[in-house]
Amino acid sequence: MKPIRVLVVDDSVVVRRMVRGALAMDSSIEICGVAANGRIALAMIDQCSPDILTLDIEMPEMDGLEVLRHLRGKHAQLPVIMFSTLTQRGAVATLDALALGARDYVAKPANVGSVTNSIEAIRKELLPKIKALCGVTLSLPTHHVSSTRPLYATPAARIPVPQPIEIVAIGTSTGGPNALTEVLPQLPRDLPAAVVIVQHMPPTFTRFLAERLNGQCQLPVSEAIDDQLLRPGKVVIAQGDLHMIVEQRGVNVHVRTLRTVPENSCRPAVDVLFRSVAEVYGSRALGLVMTGMGQDGLRGAERLIDAGAKVLAQDEATSVVWGMPGFVAHAGLAEKILPLPEIAGEIVRRVRESHRRQNIPKSQNYVHQFR
Repeated sequence: MKPIRVLVVDDSVVVRRMVRGALAMDSSIEICGVAANGRIALAMIDQCSPDILTLDIEMPEMDGLEVLRHLRGKHAQLPVIMFSTLTQRGAVATLDALALGARDYVAKPANVGSVTNSIEAIRKELLPKIKALCGVTLSLPTHHVSSTRPLYATPAARIPVPQPIEIVAIGTSTGGPNALTEVLPQLPRDLPAAVVIVQHMPPTFTRFLAERLNGQCQLPVSEAIDDQLLRPGKVVIAQGDLHMIVEQRGVNVHVRTLRTVPENSCRPAVDVLFRSVAEVYGSRALGLVMTGMGQDGLRGAERLIDAGAKVLAQDEATSVVWGMPGFVAHAGLAEKILPLPEIAGEIVRRVRESHRRQNIPKSQNYVHQFR
């Protein structure tokens, strides 16, 4: 298999050297060129034919956002990973870059003075993303994950009446901000369910993502606050570097944020959220796993199924990386595998139908199950 050709674009000599040092450790990667600004990078693309770009945002002559605007034409399919600073300005610029077509981002080391540690940090975060975006993926399971959900007796009197869906739990990672931007604005303001989301992102980034989505959606969108009351018709996004769970207190459900150990190398983690949703809501929940690297959400999806909930997954064709939804789909946990444009409609249909059934007299509701 030929190596993945990477063009490194950054105005900092130190950062370029660190990226080269990090990628040189892997024989499946080849640095085909380096560029100090966007103008040079665009000229080099035709010369060295890279498979992927790592792109700084702030550069002289032509910055990363302008490069992305140029790539929308001739090189629209070329994957780009942005190099971002963990600042408010970096977070906003990164979201702009993702909206312009960048596939993912990595954080620049906070202390470039410690070269060895910085190279290792870059290697750990950047290499898996390069491989995932260039089609090098983990093998997916071909068997169904074993389920411990109870088997209901077949007599009609013992078949459970479907419950109204009161919460939609969503997990996503690579490609998630753009996917959420397509799905959430299509949800109506009168949706009779809460929406909780884990998007793998660092602190600050999730706040700006929530603010941006809030300006685009009919439903109010906010970053999670510890102990806040969860209500229907509200969207809550987990805070970067904090797990998010739901917790029952009397008749109310509250959102909790926790700094417990990462799971699947993630915090927040989809599995953590899904487990709590399964425990609190059971069959009154709908799970959704969208585009993302790795398999975070797989075990959580199994817990949702065991509790009587249904799970949906985004399809491979519309996913930036079919890791998270792919694992769920191949494990047989997804009741439906949907292209991105159909997801919002499916959520709305399921939530509304589940609530409409509650207004049908019991005798008719029983008949409805067998139609």
